[in-house]
Amino acid sequence: MQTSFSSAQLAEPDIGEADRILRACVHCGFCLATCPTYLLLGDELDSPRGRIYLIKDMLENERTPTAKVVTHIDRCLSCLSCMTTCPSGVNYMHLVDLGRRTIEERYRRPAIERLVRAALAAVLPRPGLFRLALIAARALGPAARLFPGRMGAMLSLARARPHAPSATERPQVFPAQGPRRMRVALLTGCVQNVLAPTINEATVRLLTRHGCEVVVAKGMGCCGAIAHHLGKERPALASVRRNVAAWRREIEAGGLDAIVANASGCGTMLKDYGFLLREEPEWAEAAKRVAALARDVSEVVAALGLKAPAVETGQRVAYQSACSMQHGQRLVREPKALLSAAGFDVLDVPEGHICCGSAGTYNLLQPEIAAELRARKAANIARVSPELVASGNLGCMVQLAGALSVPVVHTVELLDWATGGPRPPSLNAS
Repeated sequence: MQTSFSSAQLAEPDIGEADRILRACVHCGFCLATCPTYLLLGDELDSPRGRIYLIKDMLENERTPTAKVVTHIDRCLSCLSCMTTCPSGVNYMHLVDLGRRTIEERYRRPAIERLVRAALAAVLPRPGLFRLALIAARALGPAARLFPGRMGAMLSLARARPHAPSATERPQVFPAQGPRRMRVALLTGCVQNVLAPTINEATVRLLTRHGCEVVVAKGMGCCGAIAHHLGKERPALASVRRNVAAWRREIEAGGLDAIVANASGCGTMLKDYGFLLREEPEWAEAAKRVAALARDVSEVVAALGLKAPAVETGQRVAYQSACSMQHGQRLVREPKALLSAAGFDVLDVPEGHICCGSAGTYNLLQPEIAAELRARKAANIARVSPELVASGNLGCMVQLAGALSVPVVHTVELLDWATGGPRPPSLNAS
């Protein structure tokens, strides 16, 4: 694709990067076939190729984006299926992130939209505040169906019962069982602490059982992805710097073999830290090191080798590969291989490359499209008749739980159970 940025524009690092990304695009259209919004809406502007043109025009001409441009870019799930499909290696992720940030800087949204987006960026990354918000919202939860669109989607979250703080949230060190094979830091996250703390607890048990010393670093918090995907770069980068500082202290104090994420969306964000802080001399090297150490929990357990199952499993498990896992981190084999090694009968979901509609805060901001994608995913899962569904991302689990008649369980909880941990609570309730 030809571009026409001025030399002054190209001197800006973000525009220079956008120019490189745009020039890699050859207009082939392969991305259209795997884009969820294009499949549903059939509009070229709701495809990666269409959005690339919109972002190119906005950046080259330094335009204030119109409501139409904002609508089409807002509809992007950032599922990154287009990047898996693209034969030219176009880094759509970095381009759409820049587009969102540009919209946030130049476009004034209607007041209610500004309020909703500001609330999501302020509340979700703070577990204490999110717990309070859920408790307050539970009083309105039964009325969610009376509210259309985004308000109803946000109130529907109130059906989720917030959990008390888990022991895994506190800064501490969990010793390895037996000889120490690795020393790892765990990203405990934000929303997951409130909605499903059992995931972090299972992760600690699984890793320590396999010889990992697990560190919950002081000062570590939200990975920054929520604010980042809302285009709110200042709070996003503040979260990135805080985490880099926390893990740099651990690296200097005792060394780290990996920084582990058990939410694939967070893992994709961690692996991009080096890019995000590339222009900040004080942080660039440490951020690059953190990104190089970032691993999904399935990568770490696969490298260590899963212990032989301690209990008989054998259930038919439909593996729902989160977009951030298969497209963002390009991890496809490891989670399924581990589930198989743990004794489960692993089933591939038809159209497994298509997003379930969760996509961070997407199901709250674009509830109609998200609902269509959820129904499509649920129907495809039902086709393989599983006894339960496994996923490596909390967002997918929350999105699908109400649409399926079988339990949705985090992969790490199943692996923990199979190798000696407790039975996952969601299976006890089924």
